[in-house]
Amino acid sequence: MQYVKIKEAIVEQIESGLLMPKQKLPSERQLAESFSTTRVTLREALSLLEAEGKVYREDRRGWFISPEPLIYDPNQALNFSAMALAQHRKPDTKLITAKSMLANKFASKLLKLAPFSHVYSIDRVRYLDERPVAFVTNYVQPTLFPNLLEHDLNASLIDVYRDQYQQEYQCIRYRITASSLMGTTAQALRATPGSPATLVEKMRYNQDGLLLDCALEFWRHDAMCIESVVNFASE
Repeated sequence: MQYVKIKEAIVEQIESGLLMPKQKLPSERQLAESFSTTRVTLREALSLLEAEGKVYREDRRGWFISPEPLIYDPNQALNFSAMALAQHRKPDTKLITAKSMLANKFASKLLKLAPFSHVYSIDRVRYLDERPVAFVTNYVQPTLFPNLLEHDLNASLIDVYRDQYQQEYQCIRYRITASSLMGTTAQALRATPGSPATLVEKMRYNQDGLLLDCALEFWRHDAMCIESVVNFASE
C-alpha cells in the first residue's frame, strides 16, 4: 500500500531529525509530486500520521510536524502553567469569553443544577510554546464565587479561588474520552473542523466535598499524553 510507504518515509525523516518540530511540510501538491502519487493517496498517509500524533494540520496553513506532547499527569495537582514550566515549556492562557448565563444542558448535568439556574461560563485558550493546544470551558457555581468575573481570568482559576475566596481543591474527578474539534473550538485552535481531539472533563471539589466547578478541556490530541505513576503501599 503506497500510502503506508509514504507515511513510513515521513516518519523516518522525523526520527532522523531532518524534519523538526513545528516545521511546515511542503504543500500537498508538492508532496504528492515528490512521492509520485495522487493527493488522495498522500492524504491517506497524512491522516495516518495525524492519527498517530506525528503531524498536525492548521486550517488554511497546511501540515506541520508535531512537537513533543505535554505530559498530563492526573495525580499531580498542578495547574496548566506549572505543569508546562516543570517540563521546560512556555505556557500562556488567553481569555475568550466570561459571562453569567442560564445553565445549558452540559452545565446542568455536570453541576447537578436545578432548572433555570445560572452559572459563570468561562472560555479560554491555552498555548504551549506559542501554539494553541487546548480550548477550555469552565462552568462555575456563582453562589460560591460572587463577582468572579471581575478578577483576572487569564490567570489560574485555582489561584483565584484560593486567594480571593479561600476555596481550594481537595478532590478532582477525571473523565477522558476521544472527541473532535468543531465550530468555534476548532477555529480558536486553528484546526480543521473534525480534527481529532482528547476531551478531559474535570469535576473539582473543595475540602468539604462541595462541587466548585467543572471544566471541559478540548486538547489537540497530539499536544498532550496521559502519563501517571501510582505507588502502592507495601504490606
